[in-house]
Amino acid sequence: MRKIVTSVIAGIGLALACGTSVRAQDKELTIFWAEWDPANYLQELVNDYTAETGVKVTVQTTPWPDFQTKAFTEFNAHGDAYDMVVGDSQWLGAGSTQGHYVDLTDFFNQHKLTDVMAPATIKYYAEYPGGSSKYWAIPLEGDAIGWSYRKDWFEDPKEKEAFKAKYGYDLDVPKTYAQLRDIAEFFHRPDQKRYGVAIYTDNSYDAMAMGVESAIFSYGGDLGDYASYKVDGITNSKEAAAGLDMYKELYKFTPPGWGKTFFVEDNQAITGGLAAMSMNFFAFFPPLVNKATNPYADVTGFFANPAGPDGKRFAALGGQGISVVSYSKNKDEAMKFLEWFIKDETQKKWAELGGYTCSQAVLKSEAFQNATPYNKAFYDTMFMVKDFWATPEYAEVLDQLNQNIYPFVVGGKGTAQEALDKTAADWKATFTKYNRYK
Repeated sequence: MRKIVTSVIAGIGLALACGTSVRAQDKELTIFWAEWDPANYLQELVNDYTAETGVKVTVQTTPWPDFQTKAFTEFNAHGDAYDMVVGDSQWLGAGSTQGHYVDLTDFFNQHKLTDVMAPATIKYYAEYPGGSSKYWAIPLEGDAIGWSYRKDWFEDPKEKEAFKAKYGYDLDVPKTYAQLRDIAEFFHRPDQKRYGVAIYTDNSYDAMAMGVESAIFSYGGDLGDYASYKVDGITNSKEAAAGLDMYKELYKFTPPGWGKTFFVEDNQAITGGLAAMSMNFFAFFPPLVNKATNPYADVTGFFANPAGPDGKRFAALGGQGISVVSYSKNKDEAMKFLEWFIKDETQKKWAELGGYTCSQAVLKSEAFQNATPYNKAFYDTMFMVKDFWATPEYAEVLDQLNQNIYPFVVGGKGTAQEALDKTAADWKATFTKYNRYK
């Protein structure tokens, strides 16, 4: 009799367990992101969540050029195809004010995330408006502009001797933009098919803007006052113009045909043995340390963005936060996922897979900083980043900047001051149209 009762109880328990498992497996979450390696790392990470909970999580991707359009087409239709989106920092304004994102302020406060995540990632990936303590995303993929370089070229005794003779100081990783410019000029040897530097010049989204603003910020300039929307005297300041001038100067030392380039081409400048130095977001550096994708992996080094003439040192922020889409039918399940994602052990695993964690504890650890040849430079960079406008009309503002700086940098038309004067006028008109001045 006891065996029968035990068997019945075990059978009931098994049925309940199976029922729970089936119900869990019936639950699915879809995260939308751009098509790149970090999205693959995220899929690998969330497979652990599926194993733990039975909830299937799919990271759905689309090529970068389609990412913004596809996401906002779904948002504007109030569609529920995505439960979460790993959106660009610039999307915060539109995502929050237009009702596309779930307010995560209570979640932030409950889990004390302002103490957990790096300050810059809170400011730029999560909070909107600035200084409001209202949060709409959890920092997920930290990223910023950094540099790779050919260590063997820099360390060659003959090159070092020739550089010292010409410029009067030692050839080394550039600490300032002036040094970056000198090194680019020194290694620019078109007759040998060697070139000084690779920078972003694609103006179809934010590539060129990110490169330019890194220089502008480091030269003491800014894009405007994000709180008041004031642009006159800021966007077109003499410091901002000097930073833009330096970016155009660097363009002189790029490989031929470098007028429409982004992350693919800038990595190819290193893997193809073309350039001494190359700008890129840190998220695109992993192939450069892989011998299968970079024949010069053993002699490729990395450094953080250099300082401007007054010692100011900033880099344009990339990266994204993960938001819960307000039209999702699985918002409660999405919140449970976020609780799992912010755990220390999850953040550690995220970093180990190749994701750029925003967790202060992980970033500061020796294990993280020594894990790759570029992690230390990434750590340094994440505490000196600044971002583009996150205003809801940022897409218009970005396009206006591109239309003004591209003809100057690539086409050599006009002056830096004229390009930024026009940008300030365009932005003021746009902000007036959207009633930003009150």
